[in-house]
Amino acid sequence: MLRGSSLLLLLASAAANSMLYPHARQDAFTHVTTKPTTPYSGQKPGTSGLRKKTRDFMQKDYLANFVQSVFNTLVDQKVPVEKGTLVISGDGRYFNKEAIQIIAKIAVAAGVDRLWIGQNGLLSTPAAIGAFILSASHNPGGIDEDFGIKFNGMNGAPAPEQVTNSIFEKTKQISELKMADDLPEIDISKIGKTKYDSPDGKKHLEVEVFDSTEDHVNLLKKCFDFDKIKQFVSRKDFSMCYDALHGVQGPYAKKVFCDTFGLPSSILLNCEPKEDFGGPNSPSHGHADPNLANARELCDRMGVGKDGMPIEGHKGDIPAFGAAADGDADRNMILGSKVFVSPSDSLAIIADNIECIPFFQKSGLKAAARSMPTSRALDLVCESKKIPCFETPTGWKFFGNLMDCEQYQPFLCGEESFGTGSNHIREKDGMWAVLAWLQILASKNPDQALRSKPLVTVEDIVRAHWSKYGRNYYVRYDYEGVELAQAENMMKYMSDMAGKWPADAFNGMEIETADVFKYNDPVDKSVSDNQGIRFIFKNGSRIVFRVSGTGVVGATIRLYLEKYEGPSGNLNAHPLETVKPIAELALKLSKLEEFTGRKAPSVMT
Repeated sequence: MLRGSSLLLLLASAAANSMLYPHARQDAFTHVTTKPTTPYSGQKPGTSGLRKKTRDFMQKDYLANFVQSVFNTLVDQKVPVEKGTLVISGDGRYFNKEAIQIIAKIAVAAGVDRLWIGQNGLLSTPAAIGAFILSASHNPGGIDEDFGIKFNGMNGAPAPEQVTNSIFEKTKQISELKMADDLPEIDISKIGKTKYDSPDGKKHLEVEVFDSTEDHVNLLKKCFDFDKIKQFVSRKDFSMCYDALHGVQGPYAKKVFCDTFGLPSSILLNCEPKEDFGGPNSPSHGHADPNLANARELCDRMGVGKDGMPIEGHKGDIPAFGAAADGDADRNMILGSKVFVSPSDSLAIIADNIECIPFFQKSGLKAAARSMPTSRALDLVCESKKIPCFETPTGWKFFGNLMDCEQYQPFLCGEESFGTGSNHIREKDGMWAVLAWLQILASKNPDQALRSKPLVTVEDIVRAHWSKYGRNYYVRYDYEGVELAQAENMMKYMSDMAGKWPADAFNGMEIETADVFKYNDPVDKSVSDNQGIRFIFKNGSRIVFRVSGTGVVGATIRLYLEKYEGPSGNLNAHPLETVKPIAELALKLSKLEEFTGRKAPSVMT
C-alpha cells in the first residue's frame, strides 16, 4: 500500500492490521539532540547494501553515521520523510535488536512519526517491502561474523545506484548526527501499538510491533492456489523437507507448511531463528546459504552430494521434495530425491510451466529477466514463448524498473545465486519459489482424488525440460578473500584485451562476443558500466568473470562456466567434468593464478 505521506512501503494488509491492537500504551519523549561525528571510510553500499563485520557496526556511531547519511540523501531528493512511516526489521542475526533501537532514534529525529517493527525484530526480506532491512543475507551471523543494512525505496526495490552512490558520498562528508535520544527503548517482543507524545504535545509517534508472518503469507495466498497445493502435499506418496538454516524463514515455514497445509512439524529442519544461524558447530557452520556446500544437512537427507550428484549407497528414506532458504529468506534451493535443481534451471522450468500459477493465469507471462551471469536456459524458454528476456547486471535492484513497467507485467526474474521472484514484490522471494515448484508438481499430478498414477517427481520435470530445450551445464567457481587490487588488476587486463584477443586464444572454440558487460536500462535509460567480463562462444558456451560486492573481507572473484548441450546430446554428464575444459580456458585467458596466486577456488557450486 502506497500512502501519500509514507516514506516507505509494507505489505498491503499491514495498515489494516494496525487497527487490531486496542491496548495501546502512552509514553513520552522529549527532544532531538545534535551531536558531532566523524566519517568512517569504506561505507559504500554494494549490490545488497552495506555489509561489514559485526564488530565494525558495533563501533561508536558506525551504524548511526550510515543511517543518518541515508536520511540526508532522502531529504536532498525531496522524499517526504516528515510524518512518514518506516519499517525497521531484519533476519535476527547478532546486533539486530540493538540496531533497531539506534535506527528508531534517528528516524524519529528526522520526522518519521510511525514505526512498524516485526515481532522480536524479525521480518524476512521478501516481507519487508520498503524499509531499513538489517541483514547480510546468506553471510554467517554472530559477533565475530557479518552484519548488514539495506535501504529499500518507494517502489519496494533495493535503492538504485544513483541513490546508493549519493549515500556513500554523504558518509564521507557526515559531521553530525540527529537523534531522539530520550525515546524510551522499544519493546519489540510484544505485538501491539505504543504511542509517544512530547511534553509540549507538538510531536507524536506511533510504534507498532506486528506478526512478521501474517501479511506475507496472505500475499502468497493471492499468488498461488493454496487449496490445490494442500491437496497435493497430502498424497501418501509425497514427502518433503524444508531447511531454514536457523534464519528468519523458520516462522514462515511453520505458518505455510504446518499451520496452512497441515504437514507435520517433522518436515521442518533448523527452523528456529538463531543470532548465529547455528554457529560454527552446526552442519552449515553458521553459514545460512542454501547451496550444496552449506545446506549439507538437507542435502544429505535428500541424497545429494557436494557436487550436486546423487550420493551412491545412500541409506534411509529420501523425501520427494526438499527446499532451503538463506538467512533473510530471499534465496531458495530446490531438490528432488537425489536431484539438485540448479537455480538457472529452476528459473527456466518455472517460466516454462508458468500457466499453472494463478498469478500469471489472467494475463500470461509478459516478460522475464536474468542476471548476466545466470545461465541462458531462461532465454530458450522466452524464445519459445515469444516474450522479451532481459539480461541485467547482478543485483536485484536492476530488475526493479522492469517490474514497475506495466507492459512487462506479470514478470518473472532470477539469478544464479539462488534468487527467484516475480513482480508480486520488488525483492527475490525464497518461499515464492518453493510454492511455485509445489504448484507445478500439483499441476503435473492432477489425479488428486484417485491418486491412481505414479507420482510425477522433480526429476521427471527436470528431465522433461532438458529433453525439450537442451541442458545448460553450469558451474560457479568462487575465489574468496582475494586482495581487491589483485582482482581489479585481473579484470583490467581482460578489459584491455577486449577486441585484441588473438585468433588462437580460445582453444579452437569460435568466439561470438568478448566484452565488458554494460547495461542500458530500457525503462529509465540509465547506463551501468563495468558489470563483468563476458566470453560468449558460438556453440552456446560462456565464460563470465565478475568481482562480487557481497563479501565483507577482501574481494570475491566469481567465475561462471556454461556449456550448452542440445536436446539430442548427452544430458546426463557430470557438470563439473563437463565444464572442466572451459574452466581451463578461463584460467588461461584471465591469468587468474598469475594475478592472485590462487590455484583453486574456495567453493564450487
